[in-house]
Parts: sequence; C-alpha cells; structure tokens
Amino acid sequence: MNKLGFIGMGNMAQAIAGGFISAGVLSGDNIYAYAPNTEKLKGNAARIGFVAVEAIKDLTEMSDTLIMACKPYQIEGVLDSIGTGLGGKNLISIALGWDHDRYVKELAGRGISVSGADGVRIQFVMPNTPAQVGEGVFLFEEMHSLDNEERMQVMDAFSKLGLVKELPSHLMGIGGAITGCGPAFIDMYIEAMGDAAVKYGIPRQMAYDLVSATVKGSASLQLETKTHPAMLKDAVCSPGGSTIRGVAALEAAGFRDACISAIDEIMN
Repeated sequence: MNKLGFIGMGNMAQAIAGGFISAGVLSGDNIYAYAPNTEKLKGNAARIGFVAVEAIKDLTEMSDTLIMACKPYQIEGVLDSIGTGLGGKNLISIALGWDHDRYVKELAGRGISVSGADGVRIQFVMPNTPAQVGEGVFLFEEMHSLDNEERMQVMDAFSKLGLVKELPSHLMGIGGAITGCGPAFIDMYIEAMGDAAVKYGIPRQMAYDLVSATVKGSASLQLETKTHPAMLKDAVCSPGGSTIRGVAALEAAGFRDACISAIDEIMN
C-alpha cells in the first residue's frame, strides 16, 4: 500500500485519510482522492493534506490500492467507469453490503479478472464513526483475496485508527449492527443521561462532558481488564445503595430488552 486512492471522500473517508496522514502510515502526497464535487474535494484536500484528482481513471492509474468509499448505490456505476483499470489493484471496500462475494460476482460480470497477478484483490472492511477521533472499530471480512503481506499492511494501517477485528462473512452483518449502528444508540444514552443531569441543575455542556467521559472510562476499563460487564456493574452496586436502585429501575423499564430488540430490528 504505497499509493492509496479514495473513490469518494465523505466523512468516513476523510477520517481515514486524515488518520493515515497523522499516524504516518502514508504521506499526504501519496494519498489521492476522487469525488464528483471537485470544489468540495479540493477544499478537503487543502484541509487534510491529500491530493485531489479530477478524473476517476487518473486516480486508478496513480494508485496501487483503492478504497471504495462512495455510496453503495454508486458502486456499480464506478465499476462500469473504471473497467479493466482495476486489474492488479488492491480494492478495499468500506461500503455497506459490498462484501467479497458480491464484488467477485459484479467484477466477473464485467469481464474483470479476480484471480492471478492481473486480477483485482478484494477486502471488505466495516468501519464506524469514532474512527474520526482515532477510536474506531474496523471489521475485516475473513474472506478476502489480498496476499498475506498486503493484508497485514492494510490491517496495520487501520489499527492506527482504532480496534481491528476479523469476522467470518456470515457474522459481518451482526458485527456491523453492533459497531456501525451502536454509536447512535450510545449517543442516545449520552443525551438522555445528559438531560437527567440538566434536570437536576448541571449545565448542558458539562453534563455531556461528564456522561461521555464516564462512558469512555467504563468502556476502557472493560477493554483493558476483560472483566465481565456484570462483575464491573456489581462492583459499583453497594447493598441497599443508590446504584442498585438505579439498576433495578433500568431493569423494570426493559433496558436490556430494548438494547437487544434494537439489534433484532436491524437484523430482521
């Protein structure tokens, strides 16, 4: 991954490109991007430090690794535009629903090789929005066609922006529901707890700071110690104390069931 090209430069692509530059994965002059809105692309390039490219075919020629970061519905058109220019390239896709097998089918239907030295080498990755602050989760589909050295390079690069985990293809859906949709649910929790703090007199911004720091600290404690969440919860709950009364209220309101039901709704 010496010359990296982004097809699309939305918020997630900006986070990844900026993170790679900040972490020293690649210098900005080795990161290229194409997007239909040229003026917006140039503005982001000046701010983040990558090179804006005005033609998608030029981007393909300049890059050895491409990150497909456009909207999922745009990908078929992109593949039609690039055509055989993908030959011999690494293709990293962060577009929802576009896994390894789907690319193989779509590329084969266009007569584009997915095997041999001149074939397209594919890796599907599911990122999430905390990547914007270097705290992302990146799910790598186990099924891929990168060679081992290339894949280790790519995984190491993404690890600079957060946690990297590998999942078999059949678990990418549930993994993405947890890591991709989960931030929205956690944000709702932060907002609700912030409202409770404001109700009892804490200023709004301070309320959000306190709640968000508590969420981050609790998550870090679990990640670092690998302690079962129930044990961490029990450690805070003194007999007859305020925390256990709050836990009981959450249980009565169906807190756990609501969390599971949210995932059920996504998966069904």
